[in-house]
Amino acid sequence: MTLGPLMLDLDGLTLSKAEDELLKNPHVGGVIFFARNFESREQITALVLEIRAIRPELLLCVDQEGGRVQRFRDGFTRIPPMQLLGDQLGLGIDGSGELLRNSGWLLASELLACGVDFSFAPVLDVDDSQCEVIADRSFSDDPELAARAAEIFIGGMHEAGMSATGKHFPGHGGVLADSHLETPFDDRAMDELRCRDLVPFVSLSKVLDAVMPAHIVFPEIDEHAVGFSSFWLQQVLRTELEFDGVIFSDDLSMKGADVAGSYSDKAQCALQAGCDMVLVCNNREGALEVLNYLDSVKVKPSLRLSRMKGKSQLDWKTLVNSERWISTRIALDALVGS
Repeated sequence: MTLGPLMLDLDGLTLSKAEDELLKNPHVGGVIFFARNFESREQITALVLEIRAIRPELLLCVDQEGGRVQRFRDGFTRIPPMQLLGDQLGLGIDGSGELLRNSGWLLASELLACGVDFSFAPVLDVDDSQCEVIADRSFSDDPELAARAAEIFIGGMHEAGMSATGKHFPGHGGVLADSHLETPFDDRAMDELRCRDLVPFVSLSKVLDAVMPAHIVFPEIDEHAVGFSSFWLQQVLRTELEFDGVIFSDDLSMKGADVAGSYSDKAQCALQAGCDMVLVCNNREGALEVLNYLDSVKVKPSLRLSRMKGKSQLDWKTLVNSERWISTRIALDALVGS
């Protein structure tokens, strides 16, 4: 079944009557969960079942990267910042590669066991502290190490049955500004990006299942913010990198997206540039505006989106009694506490 091009969020721990009706709109293709939607593992599982009873085909996802970006916490394993795992790999610490792979597997397995299809992870930005909003969410400020660590982590996600989304194409690590609050401008030339920020995306273009572009303008390269740019999404990502996975817009409610205009303008620009699905979060009026826009135009549904469904899962009891989960949990607890 084809999925609509809009992903939106929910207000609370259960569905309201209005949200029940909203999810029946055929233009809605997915739901993203936030911390406000989470109280416990049992509650989020019940909310997932509530949504599945209305539209079983919807994509259900969350930002569960680890570190400071982990929406589901109580009852879930505390995942460390990716930089801690990348540092261990860079130092050649025994077992660091295995821990990276097992961490990807564990993160994915816990979500899948609750019925969530995928996490928007991993971060492929090349950084360590330059960009405050990225910083330790990145595996490394060494592009080759970041690519290598991410590939191992993705291998674990794939082993669990979860698709991987690399973000934020072509790289958010070179700017100070936070695109949640303003539109960052990066004055570097393409040659500089190819030698640094683009390295993980080039290296993993055949491994990634999805990519999320950044709300950044590179004025020396193209006048449009990346997520609204056919140059970046079609010429570079699709043609040059031969990427055939899903392209998700970053949240159109972020201030960095305001360069494209109203919510309907932003959705139109993102979809025309090449996004398969657009996200509108924390602004119900904006989401409704996008739905009204989609009612007025003919948008060809993306057949790629169905690839993001969770492909296999262990039930929670089987998962937490497995030797792999137990040993990985112990290793991660030790790393986070160190």
